[in-house]
Amino acid sequence: MTQTSTFKKIGLASFIMMASVFASRIIGLARETAIAWMGGASADVDAYQVAFVIPEILNHVVASGFLSITFIPIFTRYLVENQEQEGYRVFSVILNCFGAGLFIFICLSMVFAPELIALLAPGLKNGPAFDLAVRMTRIIIPAQFFFFAGGLFNAVQYSKEQFLFPALAPLIYNTGIIVGGILLYPALGMESFAWGVLAGAFFGSFLLQLFGAKQVGLIYMPNFNFKHPDVIKYVLLTLPLMLGLTMTFSTEILMKFFGSFLSEGSISAMNYALRIMFILVGLFGNAVGVASYPFMAKIAAKKDFSGLNTIINQTLKYIFIVMPFSVVFMILNKEVVAILFQRGAFDAHDAALTSGVLPYFMAGAFAFSAQTIVSRGFFAVQNTLFPAIFSSVCVALSLPLLYFAMTAMGIKGVALGLSLSVIITTGALFEVWSRKTKNAGRSDVYISFGVMLLVSILVWLVLKAIYVGIIHLIPITGFFTHIFICIIVGIFFLILLAGMGKFFKIREVSTLYAKVLTKTGLLRKVS
Repeated sequence: MTQTSTFKKIGLASFIMMASVFASRIIGLARETAIAWMGGASADVDAYQVAFVIPEILNHVVASGFLSITFIPIFTRYLVENQEQEGYRVFSVILNCFGAGLFIFICLSMVFAPELIALLAPGLKNGPAFDLAVRMTRIIIPAQFFFFAGGLFNAVQYSKEQFLFPALAPLIYNTGIIVGGILLYPALGMESFAWGVLAGAFFGSFLLQLFGAKQVGLIYMPNFNFKHPDVIKYVLLTLPLMLGLTMTFSTEILMKFFGSFLSEGSISAMNYALRIMFILVGLFGNAVGVASYPFMAKIAAKKDFSGLNTIINQTLKYIFIVMPFSVVFMILNKEVVAILFQRGAFDAHDAALTSGVLPYFMAGAFAFSAQTIVSRGFFAVQNTLFPAIFSSVCVALSLPLLYFAMTAMGIKGVALGLSLSVIITTGALFEVWSRKTKNAGRSDVYISFGVMLLVSILVWLVLKAIYVGIIHLIPITGFFTHIFICIIVGIFFLILLAGMGKFFKIREVSTLYAKVLTKTGLLRKVS
């Protein structure tokens, strides 16, 4: 496979995943809007967010989120060597053994849920909110088995370069949460959304992915041969990821830990802001990372570090486009939060709390996006130990920063501390990767970052002036005024970014515009 054809395949896969992530983020926002409408930024919603802490840790411990990363290189090698049957044997052993172990963990977690929540969210006082968090935790925990099995099914599909059914998983998952929450809320309150999580995980992450894997030839065997060499290799690759702490995972946990000591509704407000930020991370980071990883694994299997670095460098330069987009959300923070959430139980106070913290999360959006690519470089060469240790050390070092930031700035300090932590961690990890692999193109990546940072600053200065002028001319009276302001600022931004892309000769900006216009039918072909 030539490098050009590889980039074309990555481009197509990335577009599929970006479309999926975009749709998922839209439905995800609809989910958060439904939660905000029903519960606002309240103690009950805080309890709902805390209910995910134990399931997220359980998911991390069995490495459900890393199944594609660790299993794809192993399974891909069997495909390349025409030993697909043996690949499915390894698949079955992992599913059977790890699935059985996960079942035991699920049972123990449900039994000891009260003690675990008291440890992980100590600021959440005993009372109705604490009891509600325990009940919802016990409802959500079983969904982790569906995520685990679904992750393996996804890995099989990714290895066969099939992305459609995995792309649909988050859409069905979020739809399940919304439908379950709205239909059952009158009878169950916030607990209804927990039941929606369980249903969405079963239908979207498990049942649909099982069907998709069977479509590409999945073979299941009732095999428990844990001594198979590649099963042992899988365990050794996955163990560091089980024990290590990534910044994305830690952000969710630390946000709720420190948020439990702040005023009521702080966890909810930070979560709403984080979900908005993850729209950009999903579009520019997760989608491209998931789509490019199978190709990175194949190149790594050939020991072609030059080709691997070419993909990583070019992808990072593309991801830096997140920075000027983040600026738009910073400037329009009040309007964005009001449009998405301010209705029902989510009042003006909740909106002010959420919009105030949004810019601080947006500052780290590019780093959250970039880390998905940098870490996958290590994973592609089957080195999971170093990034796990490195990230864990960085998380530990970030704790004092988070504490002092929270003490000095409250809820905004927690968000700022988390953003600074991921920026430092991602930058340091890329530098280490570049030195290990003699990445000759890293200087171009740093130059691209500097140029995009300058562009972002210029965009902020111009858009801020335009925004101030608009709000002085137009009285803010409600929902449609917010939309109008966003449209006007958004149009100026798109024109401004296109102009700066040409002025600074940023190829990634021109490519992004051309691809979007082509895919939407506004251009017949990419020039």
